[in-house]
Amino acid sequence: MATRVFLFALLLLCSPFFQVARCQFESEAEAADSTEGSGDLEIVNEDAQIYGDENFSPASGLHTVCVFPKNSAKLVPAGEEMELLIGIEYDGETSVNVIAIKGSVHLPFDHKLLVQNLTAQVFNNATVPPSAQATFPYIFAVSKYLQSGTFDLVGTIVYEIDQQPYQSTFYNGTIEVVEPSGVLSIETVFLVTLGIALVVALALWIRGQVQHLSKKSKRAPKVEVGTRSTDSSMDEWLQGTAYTQSLSSKSKKKK
Repeated sequence: MATRVFLFALLLLCSPFFQVARCQFESEAEAADSTEGSGDLEIVNEDAQIYGDENFSPASGLHTVCVFPKNSAKLVPAGEEMELLIGIEYDGETSVNVIAIKGSVHLPFDHKLLVQNLTAQVFNNATVPPSAQATFPYIFAVSKYLQSGTFDLVGTIVYEIDQQPYQSTFYNGTIEVVEPSGVLSIETVFLVTLGIALVVALALWIRGQVQHLSKKSKRAPKVEVGTRSTDSSMDEWLQGTAYTQSLSSKSKKKK
């Protein structure tokens, strides 16, 4: 079973239906020889109510596989269109009439918490003969206001066999919602602004510390060592007194 799914996925990537699915065949005899049909798949872009959005069981013998073309990391920019390719194969003896493909986004820890219902993609002229393989594109976009993070994507294909409705889940796994390319989020702007403010505050603090240390070094007291000078006017006023005579005698003794 695992080998079959792997070969089915490889065929999906290498098939001529890689960009646009062709699912309408002229006859079942031609479908047995080739999977390339003659009619073009028509996609209705309006979001329609499919069977009142009821849930149906999957048909036995119908196999699905899903591929994210050129996006193995499953990164989904918020607000931008993304494409999935869904391959189906039916082992039964009747044709499969594909009605629509729809999806929903949930919180990863609890699927009961619905984040967003994605637009349903309705098809016309999408009949797959028995024992044939076909590829269908699904183009979707999550809300541009959805916060970046990990979410679960549930993709479902709705179809009819013998006018009986069925549905199969082709993908039930995680996706990584990221910021739109070329757009800065509010959180990014806030973090950048906060980083710049912290750098400026640190630079001002270092500058203040340097200035404080330089002021302390300038305030250090100076000790002057040298000969005390006397005022010349005082010398004239004391000239001829006993004080000047004692000073002159002391100087002579030193000599």
